[in-house]
Amino acid sequence: MSAAEVRRPAVAGAFYPRNAGELRELVGACLAEASGDPAPARAALAPHAGLIYSGRCAAHVFRRLTLPPVVVILAPNHTGRVGAPGGASVWAHGAFGTPLGEVPVAHAFAEALTTRCALATHDPVAHLAEHAIEVELPFLQVAERECAIVPVVLAWDDWARCRQLAEDLALLVRDWPQDVLLLASSDMTHYESAEQAARKDRLALDAAERLDGEALLDACHRHHITMCGRAPAAVALETARRLGATAAQVVDYRHSGWVTGDDAQVVAYAGLVIR
Repeated sequence: MSAAEVRRPAVAGAFYPRNAGELRELVGACLAEASGDPAPARAALAPHAGLIYSGRCAAHVFRRLTLPPVVVILAPNHTGRVGAPGGASVWAHGAFGTPLGEVPVAHAFAEALTTRCALATHDPVAHLAEHAIEVELPFLQVAERECAIVPVVLAWDDWARCRQLAEDLALLVRDWPQDVLLLASSDMTHYESAEQAARKDRLALDAAERLDGEALLDACHRHHITMCGRAPAAVALETARRLGATAAQVVDYRHSGWVTGDDAQVVAYAGLVIR
């Protein structure tokens, strides 16, 4: 594997500790506080903020997952960097690095996705400064499961393209010889009061619990819900529904005020498991 194929950490020392021992200790503490028994799932939603704020919410998700060999991580494009004409930017080979080591890319699945889906293209540029996939990886590494990832960053949030990607993913997952988990990376409402965030987020989460990705997008658009990973969530929900999922459970909801003590302007986080 060449150095160019390894995506180096972009937010180590900012969103989580740069020191491997400190990072492992923090993630382990978050997981130790979480409840629930691991079980297979079709999909999940986990937040991607600084781990001091969102790590315990994410832990409630990962604590309930039996991790399969392939994890497709669907994330929003926060940076605006995109070279893929279809707007679904895949890192199709190599690995993603964190202070805990490297997580390999499931290159066969990634290449099959870029072949099958016209929206998906190998586009490393979109990933270089994006944090929404990177922040999820320490939870996979601390779990010490032998899984590989398919990193996908989405630069749009319309239903037509969400549905198209979901259809292509569902067909690919259905035929794949290994189990596959779809992990949507998203925070919820940004920079509103805790009370208003909870009210808005409930509208989006109600749609998610019905496995209705289209309704989730519609709620975000109509009610100005600043859920950054609404497209990844919609794709994960629709893909899981097409694969036979019947239930989605919100396993945790919290906001940054739980840490800062300031409820006037928060960022909110939700954890969702879909089976």
